[in-house]
Amino acid sequence: MKKRSKEKWPIKRKIITISCLVVIFFTSSFLFLFYGPFDVFRNFWVTSAMTTLSHQYLATWFYDEETIQKILANNSILEVNEVSDPNMIKFRKYTTTIYRNEYEKEILVHEDNALYKVIDIKGDSYQGFLVAVYDPSKIKIATTAYLKSRGEDILTVAKRENAIIAMNAGGFYDPDWNSNGAIPHGTVIKDGKVVSDYMDANMGGGFIGFTNDNKLVLGKMSKNEALNMGYRDAIEFGPYLIVNGKRSFIKGNGGWGIAPRTAIGQRQDGIVLLLVINGRLATSLGADMIDLTDIMERYGAYNAANLDGGSSSELVINGKIINTPVAGGKNGLRDMSTFWVVKE
Repeated sequence: MKKRSKEKWPIKRKIITISCLVVIFFTSSFLFLFYGPFDVFRNFWVTSAMTTLSHQYLATWFYDEETIQKILANNSILEVNEVSDPNMIKFRKYTTTIYRNEYEKEILVHEDNALYKVIDIKGDSYQGFLVAVYDPSKIKIATTAYLKSRGEDILTVAKRENAIIAMNAGGFYDPDWNSNGAIPHGTVIKDGKVVSDYMDANMGGGFIGFTNDNKLVLGKMSKNEALNMGYRDAIEFGPYLIVNGKRSFIKGNGGWGIAPRTAIGQRQDGIVLLLVINGRLATSLGADMIDLTDIMERYGAYNAANLDGGSSSELVINGKIINTPVAGGKNGLRDMSTFWVVKE
């Protein structure tokens, strides 16, 4: 007696079955991530979306206002309530060949009379660049040449300023998330004078800038208090990450999500740290406030602050973009208001 051959599925039936399984798999995964028992993904998704300003719909599509506010409350940052003590910054030159750790060695080992050194930064979810600047007197604020009218891209500003290094600084007024970068947030001080003063939103932090004796001072104060403090170049932004050697208290991921990031800090020996982290890339998702604080602390920052991030995070060295901006637009760059520049 002959055995009956197994009935073969038609190709069309196979395709339909496989397609249904794929849809079921992805639908189940979606529901589990967005509404399941674990909140890690929800925290990441909501905080990242809500701090982009232009992509908040990615959170509001899936969650109601009460849920979003609850998530933001569980992911927040409590800044150190102090003003930086400039007396704790004491400039010095090193002759030692003994270092406390590998990170200190990376900072202190450099070519003779070097103005700066670029250090590659890598973490579990991010990649970026840390620039150690050995002479803080060379660091200034630059602004768009068209304040209150329109911003400029970082390459244009770097070229006009003859800057060896340029990095984005503070945020700017962004109505309907379609700004041209014309109006900086808060007060901007350049060469000891207020060049812009527009209060639009509380972004945390306060003044971030260098005094006349080249010390980075972080402090929440009025415009007049800042001028009396002796700021020569400063912007207002935040949040603060480290003040007087003390870390801010960060709950959850800090409430800022994971994204491209920019930060600035200064060690007690006066060396300035400029940090730009790539984000929204397959090779670098980005960093949160804990990541930024860890990096700055690792490399010895005594004072450090977050700067404008996301599509604003940009770093130029010797006329070339070093990081991978995600702004799109002309040259892949965003028109902005304020920049930190390093000049000879």
